[in-house]
Amino acid sequence: MLSGIFLVASFSHLLKVEKTVQRIDQAKYKAIAYVFGEPKTMVIASGIVMFIAGMALLSGFKTRWAAGILAAVLIPITLTIQVGQITTLGPLFKNIAILGGLIFFIINDFNNTKSNNK
Repeated sequence: MLSGIFLVASFSHLLKVEKTVQRIDQAKYKAIAYVFGEPKTMVIASGIVMFIAGMALLSGFKTRWAAGILAAVLIPITLTIQVGQITTLGPLFKNIAILGGLIFFIINDFNNTKSNNK
């Protein structure tokens, strides 16, 4: 279920590149986005990364890595877009909750669990 938001966001990034770049350019902390490179390139790259890592998380393949990669993408997006929009706290806390879910998968390695059943 956690992967769903990244899969939807990936399509939004890839199919609505200009609209996403416009959101970055209107963000209060847009300078954070520019640290990572030209926004259009970063929007496309993040869309690809969110799709691949989102599919990996969905399928249970390398969940720790997938969750870590998704967290690495989510943090600058949150700092750039949601933190500057302090009047609407819902999206900020949504991203914080999503980050909590990703941290759960980073901490708990389900690919290398040992059976404790007797």
